[in-house]
This record gives sequence, structure tokens and C-alpha cells, in this order.
Amino acid sequence: MKKLTIDYTTSLEFSGPVVDHHFLLRCLPQENAQQQIHSLTLDISPAQAWYVREVDSFYNQIVVGHLSEAHSSFSWSVHAIAFVDQSRHRPMPYKPLYRYPSKFTRPGPAIEALVEEARKGIEGNPRVQTPLEVAVYVMNLLYERFSYVPGITNVRTTAEEALAGERGVCQDYAHILIACCRRLGVMARYVAGLLIGEGATHAWVEIYQGGTWWEIDPTHNRVVNDDYVRISNGRDYGDCMLDVGVFCGDVTQKQTVLAKVYEQ
Repeated sequence: MKKLTIDYTTSLEFSGPVVDHHFLLRCLPQENAQQQIHSLTLDISPAQAWYVREVDSFYNQIVVGHLSEAHSSFSWSVHAIAFVDQSRHRPMPYKPLYRYPSKFTRPGPAIEALVEEARKGIEGNPRVQTPLEVAVYVMNLLYERFSYVPGITNVRTTAEEALAGERGVCQDYAHILIACCRRLGVMARYVAGLLIGEGATHAWVEIYQGGTWWEIDPTHNRVVNDDYVRISNGRDYGDCMLDVGVFCGDVTQKQTVLAKVYEQ
């Protein structure tokens, strides 16, 4: 078990004033068997913003709110203590939708080629029998041929597009692995969260086996350990978007994210 301190801030700067700002945030760490959250605080600025905390259909905590007054910046900050112990698993139900392609994980020629290569390596291999072993096998293949390069893809890039280009970021690694696993009959879902250190948010994958979910990180080609803090999960990035908003105003915007997770 690790005791992790979480400081997570996102800021939006607008080129001019906006009004009637509706927002939905997935910024609060989950509470589950492996992750216990204490001393959680959420600060939203401007302070005039009205909001409530709810739970979405994937059991993610969400913050839904509205700010009617004119403003040129908007930010939210989360501070919490997380006790993380990945060895603590408990039976969890699954949704059949994790078996099937989703918006960002629909296969194409590049995905099918990687799946076919995986099938050939898995067939008759006594070391690759369980769903998790299949997922790890595919993860190893992906890690060998895909490069972490920021700025090549964006939040709208699909698994097929990313794999065809052979470069991307953690979101792309996760989408590709999920797409391949589902084609191989393995239930997989997307996880968004934080990783110990400083930087931005992170994404990884969960595999359903033995009545519960097991986490692996294709970006680093490893099993998830106590250095990770989960925020949201779903079929793909579309279900785990950390912030969504609409407002009135003909402006441009710049987003800055600063995440800091460190062990006490």
C-alpha cells in the first residue's frame, strides 16, 4: 500500500469574456477496494459557479455545474490523499458492452493485422491462456512497434488511425490495446487517471478476468502498481473525458493541466 498526495489543477483561459457556461468535470478520484480517498477538496473558480456532485452510468464521480456571469478564465483544483493497494481485488460486475467495438476502438486494417499476429503467437502457447495473459501478450507486441510521440495525435484520433501512424500518446496505446483485446474475445475498458510524478493525466487499460478487473499500462508495458490513481473508466476516452463544457462567446481558449502525485 502507498499513501499518495494528489494535487491536480486544470485552467481554461479565454481570449475574451464568455457567459452561460455549462460544464461537466470528471476530476475526482474514485473510491473502490484498491483506492481509498481522504481529505478531498475541490475548488472551482470563479467562486460564483454553481455545481453538484453526481455519478454517471459508469460509476464515475462527476461534477456538473453552471456559471452565468461573464468570465475570461475558469479553473478547478483537486487535492486529496489516496491510499492505494492494487493487491486488493473484489468481485465486480461487468457490462457486456466492454466486449464490443466503441467509437474510438473500431478495428480497421492495421488493428486486424496486429490481431492476426497475436492470434498466431497465442495459438498453442501454454503460457498464454487467460484473458490477462492474452492482453499482456498483445501489449508486448504493441510496445515493440508503437512509439510514444506527443503532438502527432489528438483526443479525436481513433485506435486504427494511431496504429497506422505507429506513433501517439497514452490515450492511443490504451485504445489500440482495447481494440485488439475485444477482437480476441477479451473484455477490456479504458481508465483515465494520474501517475506518480508531475505532468498531465494518464490513461491505461483494465482486463476482466475471474469476476474482477485487472489493470495494465501499455504505455509503460507493465502491470499497474500502487503508483496509479484512478479517476474514471468507460468504453474509451469518450466515456472518460475529464472536462466537457459549452458557453456563449466568440473566443478561443487555452487549457493548462498540472498534475502532481507524490508518496508521503
